[in-house]
Amino acid sequence: MIKEIAQNRKIIGLQRKKVELLPYNPAWQKLYQKEAKLLYSAIGKYILDIQHVGSTSIPGAKAKPIIDIAIGVINLKNAEKCINALTQLGYEYKYNAGIKGQRFFAKGSEKNRTHYIHMAKLNGRVWKNCVLFRDYLRKHKSAVLEYNQLKETLAKKYKNNRYKYTAQKDSFIKSIIKKAKGNAKKCIELKKS
Repeated sequence: MIKEIAQNRKIIGLQRKKVELLPYNPAWQKLYQKEAKLLYSAIGKYILDIQHVGSTSIPGAKAKPIIDIAIGVINLKNAEKCINALTQLGYEYKYNAGIKGQRFFAKGSEKNRTHYIHMAKLNGRVWKNCVLFRDYLRKHKSAVLEYNQLKETLAKKYKNNRYKYTAQKDSFIKSIIKKAKGNAKKCIELKKS
């Protein structure tokens, strides 16, 4: 177990407020799967869907080495019923972390954050945005390259200020979500015709 934790720290984990990007690592998917099983065992009765999201879920994307997990629930009251169980797994409850419509949890010490949970209403705005963004980038490698370039520039500029780093990515993220929604709408229209 200790050897495994030591190995995971080479792959995931980042000090709070710091920005460090690593090249895509396929081990992130395995670490997500392992954590998803753990989450199902602790709060499975509330989980309607669970997805690996964020840059660690996108092949070719550079990422902060923190595994982002979206958990779809019926409503945010059910999310709040999970606080005690998630705390026992090492997660810290952060209310909504500035994003209306989610409940947010961070795992790991402030010196070594390893996982984030974004718990939201299944198929609600927060859920859809997480999944649409991920899926669009998985299908559009040129967008991944553009996103990597933006993140590298911002990481150099804001290496000790994750808040500003994240805020400066907002317009790019919104533009990708808008494109993804447009693509989804076109697919629906094509299926109807």
